[in-house]
Amino acid sequence: MDFYLKPGNSRRRLLEEYNRYGSLVIAFDFDDTVYDFHKKGRSYADVVKLLRVLKSKNCFLICWTGQEDLGFVADYLEQHSIPFDRINENPPFNRSVSKKIYANAYLDDRAGLSQVYKELQYLIQKI
Repeated sequence: MDFYLKPGNSRRRLLEEYNRYGSLVIAFDFDDTVYDFHKKGRSYADVVKLLRVLKSKNCFLICWTGQEDLGFVADYLEQHSIPFDRINENPPFNRSVSKKIYANAYLDDRAGLSQVYKELQYLIQKI
């Protein structure tokens, strides 16, 4: 079995990286992860609460989105007290020219949101 498919290996990696650097970079999607893009009345309070706790633990938060109006995104995040350090930009300490946003973990409704959410909750309990 592939290493990161084995139970516990990815959450141990996050904990090791946090302990080594005293921080993690967490990227989170905007649409349907913290914002009700399809207007279905869905709440994202648990993810928002997690982001607030992660910010209090010295994590660097990047919102990434396909939204064209980044001013709208920033205003929404600020109005709803959703912490972020960058939108669609790498952290200042990552000099990569890659289009992929650098992060230790990605919160995304289309990419294993539940697993990453649980792993970050585990991390918070351990730190």
